[in-house]
Amino acid sequence: MKSQHIIWRHIFADKTWLTPSNGLTLSRLLLAPVVVWFLYLGAWPQAFITFVGAAATDLLDGHLARAFDGQTHLGRLLDPIADKVLLLSSFGALSFFHGPLFHVPGWFLLALVARECFMIMGSVFLITHHRIAQVQPLLAGKLSTCLQILFIAWLFISYFAGWHVPVLNNIGLALVGACTFISLGQYALHMLKA
Repeated sequence: MKSQHIIWRHIFADKTWLTPSNGLTLSRLLLAPVVVWFLYLGAWPQAFITFVGAAATDLLDGHLARAFDGQTHLGRLLDPIADKVLLLSSFGALSFFHGPLFHVPGWFLLALVARECFMIMGSVFLITHHRIAQVQPLLAGKLSTCLQILFIAWLFISYFAGWHVPVLNNIGLALVGACTFISLGQYALHMLKA
């Protein structure tokens, strides 16, 4: 319980939460269900524009925080959560409301959800048992997030261009899956060494 108080004390020690970078991170959280809604309606162009806008905030929020000395503990907590919500909801929508050319297999979605659940449980364990204020992002995790964003963008572009290339889609799926689970292994080793 004491370590949990340490975490909250770090967050409440922030001078302000109203920073441009935190605003971008929150916008990513809010745009995730909009992407799902547009895919449900079959409005692929609107879904794509919304997804690209949301993904762009992932690049901008960190740069803004560093450029304007606006790094906060709340932002460090929300940033990975916003990434997970955007990507999992987008993959989920592409799995359930798939287009005619390709859809994300259910097993892949379940594997991503299982991986994220493991990551969350591991992070909670490190925070509560080792008094770590936050779990630092690792290179493999950043690469995994980048590949997932690019793969979703590729699926949208393929849909618009009418490209039906199952081999490339499956290769992309395999690359994303492999990188995702390599990053899981890296985080698992990091947790064991903590």
